[in-house]
Amino acid sequence: MSKVTGIDISKQTFDVSFLKENGKWEHNVYHNNKTGFMKLWEETGKDFTFVMEASGPYYMKLADFLHSKKAFVSVVNPLVIRRYSQMKMLRAKTDKKDAQTIASYGMSQDLKQWNPSSDAIYMLQQIDTLIGGYQKQLTMLNNQLGAFTSTGKMPSSVKESIAKTIENLNEEVKKLEAESKKIAEEGYKETMELLQSIPGIGVKTAIMLIVITDNFTKFENYKQLIAYIGFSPRIYQSGTSVKGKGHISKMGNPKARKMLYMCSWVAKKYNKQAIEMYERLKQVGKPEKVIKVAIANKLIKQVFAIANSGQKYNADFASTRPV
Repeated sequence: MSKVTGIDISKQTFDVSFLKENGKWEHNVYHNNKTGFMKLWEETGKDFTFVMEASGPYYMKLADFLHSKKAFVSVVNPLVIRRYSQMKMLRAKTDKKDAQTIASYGMSQDLKQWNPSSDAIYMLQQIDTLIGGYQKQLTMLNNQLGAFTSTGKMPSSVKESIAKTIENLNEEVKKLEAESKKIAEEGYKETMELLQSIPGIGVKTAIMLIVITDNFTKFENYKQLIAYIGFSPRIYQSGTSVKGKGHISKMGNPKARKMLYMCSWVAKKYNKQAIEMYERLKQVGKPEKVIKVAIANKLIKQVFAIANSGQKYNADFASTRPV
């Protein structure tokens, strides 16, 4: 039987824990580099199942190494481990204890094997992260410019410096977006064309969907994708007396959720199914925000169906077949 090994990884090192046959925990610390990877492999090997969190970029090299050795590797969302720790009422927070918690989680679950994404996906992820960082800087600088201007005492040198920085950052964002589009169209030309055939889905949203789904290989059905993005309904009810308003969970990907919510504004004007849904829900008095969330979910269903069918959006066909 494979020994489930929990790995808590950081920039410089990673902690490894697994439960021995005598019921005691084995714990070791390795350097997060090729030497550490080799030492781990020599001391464990193919009879071990390795479970780790998706901790920023730090897990990727180790996961790639273990995958190359044909080991079973499972990469888990850190939020899942956090919720598992809370459920178990675990209070200690150390690298050693975290590795044990990850191993304990792995022993209690039906783990999904991790497979590396393509180089194109990694490049798109990094470009997106950099663009996000630049956009945060732009928001800060624009707010700062507005605040300084309101004083009526801003030096011309300060104004020129901020304006120049904003201009440079905007130019960098444009270059990166163009590069992102080029990579996506070269690596995923067919999927890009399929997704953009859906009224309401543009270039940026198509790229985002390809990245988070690893070109629609990570999710088995559209409901899983909806849950990942965070559009699943969250019902608030207890017994017969407590019945609060339902909300979306918002536990998923906030950027993807925001982009698809904005797409729903376009879809309600040009996407046949979305138009029909909007009119139907509007007639029964549903609030505008609720309707747009429903349309966003409809878009996700269309996206998933079309990406997997290989057929472009057809309004007449879609209206006779649920997606």
